[in-house]
Amino acid sequence: MRPLEGIRIADFTVHAAGPFCTHMLSLLGAECIKVETALRPDIFRKPHTVYGRAGAATFDQVASNKLSIRLNLKKAEGIDLAKRLVAVSDVAAESFRAGVMARLGLGYEALAAVKADIVMVSISSSGQSGPDSHFAGYAPLFGAWGGLGYMTGYPDGPPVEMRHVMDHTVGMNAAAATVAALHQRRRTGKGAHVDVAAREVASAVIGDTMMTAATGHLVERLGNDDHCRAPHGVFATDTPDRWLTLSVREEREWHALLSTMGREDLARAPQFATAADRHANREALGAIVADWASRQNADRIAAELQAAGVSAHVSWSTEDIAADAHMRSRGAIVDVTERGGAVRAAIGRPARFSGCDEPAFERGTPELGEHEDYVFGSLLGLGRAAIDDLVDRQIIH
Repeated sequence: MRPLEGIRIADFTVHAAGPFCTHMLSLLGAECIKVETALRPDIFRKPHTVYGRAGAATFDQVASNKLSIRLNLKKAEGIDLAKRLVAVSDVAAESFRAGVMARLGLGYEALAAVKADIVMVSISSSGQSGPDSHFAGYAPLFGAWGGLGYMTGYPDGPPVEMRHVMDHTVGMNAAAATVAALHQRRRTGKGAHVDVAAREVASAVIGDTMMTAATGHLVERLGNDDHCRAPHGVFATDTPDRWLTLSVREEREWHALLSTMGREDLARAPQFATAADRHANREALGAIVADWASRQNADRIAAELQAAGVSAHVSWSTEDIAADAHMRSRGAIVDVTERGGAVRAAIGRPARFSGCDEPAFERGTPELGEHEDYVFGSLLGLGRAAIDDLVDRQIIH
């Protein structure tokens, strides 16, 4: 049995951060019902090319495994149906600007009135309270406002825009918070409103640098440097866009690297005598490693370094990962069959659970409103005539 088997989520989230949260929960076994509308479909349903793949790639990632229904939340009857759905659910998740759900009549108090122990998860730019709570935001803003963007990049360059990784980090944190709230409910019988602020997630990721700044020390972007390791970085090889990632920590690794490079003479160089010396002279050392790496085959030399006990690997592309036998064997990469029979690779759940052999995916990307007979009929008890009437009057729309 999957860990969250029996948990049902009324999913009002849109775009990426919120949907990634509920996607993670669905991979753990939760039944996730995505509430949409043809009047304003999730923007990521629109086909857009991501990493060379035509189609709604982001939506395919975060919506697979979910059920889809249409509800017009601009109509009172649509709000009533949304509340009926929440009444038979364990979690209600949303990712609108703070206050939007309350103005719709679907705030935490309203939902708790129809389901006393509901766990509501709200994901927003700056949280549900505070002077900045009214600000909207997307992934690049989360990283910039939370300080992660400033800490990412080279010392002589600008901060780096953080995009999908920021959405997914927020979503993963929200998923963990949701599981915690469900655990609390099991212990106490009480629901909760989980308030996740994306910019706070970004700041949590750089907590160590914030502590450093609080002690009066200057914190700067490191690029690919490390605070104490050298050589440490990403180096071009003899194949375009095939990069060697390398990190040396201990003396044993240092000498193994020199042996692999055929540069044992560097062990006698006073500027590289100790780890502290190598770090102090990391620019010169990096140039030597870069020159050597530029004449090497990335895959071959990474394998040699690994065999010698050096932390090294090729910086893999998505094609490498999708074809990796290890990832496939663990179910980390699985094949998902879409409607129409098309098969594509997908990322499975990032954890294994003993006694759980069920596949992570039950279905591919849902069509808009694909599961309305089940949700409105089986779950909410509406007959065919009633459903058709709601469709005709654009309540289900």
